[in-house]
Amino acid sequence: MEPGSQPMPMRDWDEETDLLVIGSGAAGMTAALVAKLEGLESLVLEKTQLVGGSTAVSGGGIWIPNNHLMEQAAIPDSFENGCLYMQSTVGDRTPREKQEAFVANGSKMLKYLADRTHLQFNMTHGFPDYYPERPGGVANGRTVYVPVFVGRKLGRDFGRLRDHEHATQRLMPIDIQDFKKFLLCKTNPRFLPTAIKISLRNFFSHLFRRRHVAMGRALSASLFHALQKNDVPVWSETGLRELVLEGGCVTGVLAEKEGRSIAIRAKKGVMLAAGGFAQNASMREEFLPKPVSTKWTSAAEGNTGDAIRMGMKIGAAVDLMDDAWWGPTIMKPGDPPLFLLVERSYPGNIIVNSAGRRFTNEASSYIDVVHRMYECNRKDGVTIPAHFIMDQRFRNNYLLGLLSPGYTPKKLIENGYIKKGATLRALAGEAGVDPDGLVATVERFNEFARTGKDLDYGRGDSAYDRSYADPSVKPNPSLAPIEKPPFYSVDVYPGDLGTKGGLVTNELAQVLREDGSIIDGLYAAGNTAASVMGNTYPGGGGTLGPAMTFGYIAGLHAAK
Repeated sequence: MEPGSQPMPMRDWDEETDLLVIGSGAAGMTAALVAKLEGLESLVLEKTQLVGGSTAVSGGGIWIPNNHLMEQAAIPDSFENGCLYMQSTVGDRTPREKQEAFVANGSKMLKYLADRTHLQFNMTHGFPDYYPERPGGVANGRTVYVPVFVGRKLGRDFGRLRDHEHATQRLMPIDIQDFKKFLLCKTNPRFLPTAIKISLRNFFSHLFRRRHVAMGRALSASLFHALQKNDVPVWSETGLRELVLEGGCVTGVLAEKEGRSIAIRAKKGVMLAAGGFAQNASMREEFLPKPVSTKWTSAAEGNTGDAIRMGMKIGAAVDLMDDAWWGPTIMKPGDPPLFLLVERSYPGNIIVNSAGRRFTNEASSYIDVVHRMYECNRKDGVTIPAHFIMDQRFRNNYLLGLLSPGYTPKKLIENGYIKKGATLRALAGEAGVDPDGLVATVERFNEFARTGKDLDYGRGDSAYDRSYADPSVKPNPSLAPIEKPPFYSVDVYPGDLGTKGGLVTNELAQVLREDGSIIDGLYAAGNTAASVMGNTYPGGGGTLGPAMTFGYIAGLHAAK
């Protein structure tokens, strides 16, 4: 008998379906939807009260090379080009056949959902790959998104949809295409029409109770709505307890629903798509680099690694357990963590360690910034937390977390969230940073800003660095001197959107054992599976693109 097996005669099953999906994020809902469209019965189990998982609180970007929207817009791309880019970024960290399966099927998945359901996808404009200058990289088109969705379509189930934890994000839904224009309308008047459009749309949405949702929540709502239309049930507050293994094949699960144990047979397979282990303190401590904390993650609270542990219990292999979808994060007291996405690209800021020294290109991909934080901290012990330094000009013009430009509440200085100093030396004293190091670093950086060339880290050289920068600033839209007092600082921690490590799968999303053999009847996708992206992050939506693609692959494979 296999380890962890639970032999069970068919007559003892309480429920049965064809494809049983654990988790209601984009990976799980895509798998369940595709299986149903291919003629199977599918059922989704979600252990929390709310549907959407970490997808619902994400930016909602879906990274798909060679997608049909690029073809319609006459933007050149190809399967070969997508594979070349995967090799130039991910390299051999993950199997080439799995990378090729993602590139080949991602575009098919997107077209399949667009043709077979009411899901709508738009192509982003002006959003390059994260390494567009590398072989196979492109400057536009691979990141797609679901436009603003009318939540009222969900009817009573709208209340089951996971929401953002920050009130501002709930009150002002904005899709990722309009997001950067809206944030830069103060320094770029030509973006004002976008801001007006968004404001009017939100006003009428509230007035007529249309319940608009955007970004990851729009994607989750659209998939949930498609499940509704195709009569795919989603059971909330139903948690996985055991995988049932018979003769080496997963045939179902033991779950807990409404306080009682139920056995559910899965005739065509079980899809594990319950997220990673970002919210599991003991697993973070065991696998991730130090220091580490669940307080710094932006993943949904249900990401406690249950499905990964259940897979490991029956002999599944794991990989990439020491990595995550990292991003520099700030911690406003009393609020959930805030991902520093756009702020780092704006001109007039730097990130330094406690010695007052820069250690990275602040505007580079967020995963690279945190990888660098950990790398430096292992050597010097003074890089975590780091310090986001800015001047009054920056605060006048740009967002900081969810603080609007020009608005720095006194209470946030009094409680220590924001440090303030009339001079750089005074700021250094408040922030716990070496004053001589900070002054020298800012003087050097200011020279770079005036010439437009960062000789230390190349900030602004890549098209990605400039994608969120301020086009009104010359010669480099990501560089401006830090010189207008007073000066400000916010502590920066190694946060994440979720973990990267999980169950090892093949190109068909089937879970593998340590010896490479397939555990029949078991699939995994999303953050439950070890990422096809290895230790990197090729483009915006590099989490959701593979999650949905391998969910699609699993749904098709189960139907065969």
